Amino acid sequence: MAKGVRIIITLECTECRTNVSKRSKGVSRYTTTKNRRNTTARLELNKFCPHCNRHTAHKEIK
Repeated sequence: MAKGVRIIITLECTECRTNVSKRSKGVSRYTTTKNRRNTTARLELNKFCPHCNRHTAHKEIK
């Protein structure tokens, strides 16, 4: 069976992951889909992080 073109990816907050001193209980994660053929590189979007309480960059994780 062939794989579909659209895949489900997970976006994770970069501020929560890298800043250890200000780290809260969790890390903000969102799920979305992307087209594998059009966007081969890792996706990065600005989303709201409830732990940082502001909009931050969320990068695609594997």
